[in-house]
Amino acid sequence: MPRYKDEPPTVRVYTVCDESKYLIVRNVAALGCGDELRQLFAAYGDVEECKPMDAEDCEAFTDVYWIKFHMISNARFAKRKLDESVFLGNRLQVSYATEYETLSDTKEKLEGRRKEVLGRLNSLKSGRYRGDEMKSKGVETHPLSHGAGVSSQVSQQLDLKQGWYAKEMNQYSEVKHSSITRVSSDQDYFPSQSMNETVKRVREKLDKIESSSSSNTQSGSASKKIRVDNRRRI
Repeated sequence: MPRYKDEPPTVRVYTVCDESKYLIVRNVAALGCGDELRQLFAAYGDVEECKPMDAEDCEAFTDVYWIKFHMISNARFAKRKLDESVFLGNRLQVSYATEYETLSDTKEKLEGRRKEVLGRLNSLKSGRYRGDEMKSKGVETHPLSHGAGVSSQVSQQLDLKQGWYAKEMNQYSEVKHSSITRVSSDQDYFPSQSMNETVKRVREKLDKIESSSSSNTQSGSASKKIRVDNRRRI
């Protein structure tokens, strides 16, 4: 079995054959902290055994411990959380120990994996069956709900909002492109005569400004002289 530090520093994918409920913990400080280590791993599941491996080669001032979990799922969770974690000043090195599995352990592991996969497949099938059953009952599902069964009322609300938005855009385009009509300056809008006279004076001044600006543009265009090209040609 290769040592933990001899493994290549790459991302490794563990299959069900590589996983195990037996773990080997290296680089544990040699302080007689077996009970503390057991309590640390017991936080992630039921630990059946935790004992030091005196015959195992290790670094100076460190110990190696052998841990057996009751369930492989707990061992998987503990390895993922505690590997490379710091315990009493040392960084733990947690690895699976599949060589300690018995025939019954391997059979139990493979059977549990098969049940887990079947449970996931059945959950997917049941979700699809629910979606088909709702469709058969006339309940429309939204395409973004992934079988969650969004009722047809939600789709109707979405259609109403889209229709309202299109109506508002059409009204805006009609107002934007409609021709602006000029109101006659002789019409009175206010009950007070003084206010109507003020409006008339303002309109007269605006008419004078428009007439003066138009006459200036016409005179300016007429006063432009035609430039004669007097450059000498070769």
